[in-house]
Amino acid sequence: MGRTLVIGDIHGGLKALVQLLKRANITPEDELIFLGDYVDGWSDSANVVSYLIEFAKQNTCIFLRGNHDDLTHRWLKTGELNDRWLQHGGQSSIDAYRQFSNKEKEDHIEFFDQMVNYYIDKENRLFVHAGFTNQKGPGEEYTPTPFYWDRTLWEMAMALDPSLKPGDTHYPKRLELFNEIFIGHTPVTRIGRDKPTRFANVCNVDTGAAFMGKISLLDVNSGELVQSDPVHSLYPEESGRN
Repeated sequence: MGRTLVIGDIHGGLKALVQLLKRANITPEDELIFLGDYVDGWSDSANVVSYLIEFAKQNTCIFLRGNHDDLTHRWLKTGELNDRWLQHGGQSSIDAYRQFSNKEKEDHIEFFDQMVNYYIDKENRLFVHAGFTNQKGPGEEYTPTPFYWDRTLWEMAMALDPSLKPGDTHYPKRLELFNEIFIGHTPVTRIGRDKPTRFANVCNVDTGAAFMGKISLLDVNSGELVQSDPVHSLYPEESGRN
């Protein structure tokens, strides 16, 4: 039996991703769940996508859609430019695609097309880039936007009184729906952490790869953690999203 591994935000840090997967001793039996934000940050954004397309030919992979992936996808597909996107890493993706052929871009558009907004496994664990807002669950959302933009799920988990338990009157209904919830999107470095961090049953695996942090990989059954070097140390001539 292979492992079930969840990987946090990458943000164009291909060198760190390759290092991470090597350190984790990946085998073809392992299932990998990527939490999104493959692009926007370091100079290898487009190369990360190419790498993952090939990597998925040997391993079972689930690719979740992040907010940066959605924005880059829109640009690749329609030429849509978002000012906020350009200010927060989008320019790095535009630059990264300058040397790519139309055929390569079409292959990448197909990769983005096939991403999923969320995934629920057989153990009733939810994997989603950012969160969801509907108390009845992600399947009841009116729009996909919360899946890759929402921060309220994480903020709610951080603010929850630790003495509250599932079933208590004031325990958040959203958190009762799943045994565990794995997210990215909001770097835990913002709260002074450098490893995946859990509040209630929400585990945040975004360890700040776009900035001064690392890419993290977590075995969801054993809890074993593997991390890359700080991504910025592998791209010393660049500034990422700083």
